[in-house]
Amino acid sequence: KALALNPNYPEAHNNLGLALQDLGKSEDAIASYREALALKPNYADAHFNLGHALQDLGKLDKSVASYYEVLAIKPDYVEAHNNLGNALQNLGKLDEAVVSYHKALAIKPDFVEAHTNLGAALQELGKFDGAVASYRSALAIKSDSAELHANLGNALAQLGYPGEAKKSYQ
Repeated sequence: KALALNPNYPEAHNNLGLALQDLGKSEDAIASYREALALKPNYADAHFNLGHALQDLGKLDKSVASYYEVLAIKPDYVEAHNNLGNALQNLGKLDEAVVSYHKALAIKPDFVEAHTNLGAALQELGKFDGAVASYRSALAIKSDSAELHANLGNALAQLGYPGEAKKSYQ
């Protein structure tokens, strides 16, 4: 109804995109985000949502480009740094992903998801000490996460600390 009343309302196009994405209609969501951006090119949230939808469809290069658009507009958009890291990690660009996670954490040091993602990227790079530190940082914030304890256990096991890994798994 909002768009019927005002078809040039970028926020309504963006919100429609979010609803479509929640319904599993990523292609339609992308069209809505692009419509919002045609009306308001510097709309950081629409770039972010577009990046997320593209990432969901496995269009990682385009997703990365969208996240860079967000960050050109809003350099402190913490979730964009984190999601950029995820897309880069999925592309196998682990060192670049690590940089993105560090940027997210510089903005929001208690961002559990960024600590977790950083740990996973470092673990994939074979930097198990760094992975352990990242998982421990996440657990210092959210100690009741079974997944984080398991991730820490995996990193400790890879470092050759089976006793500590066992404790983390338990």
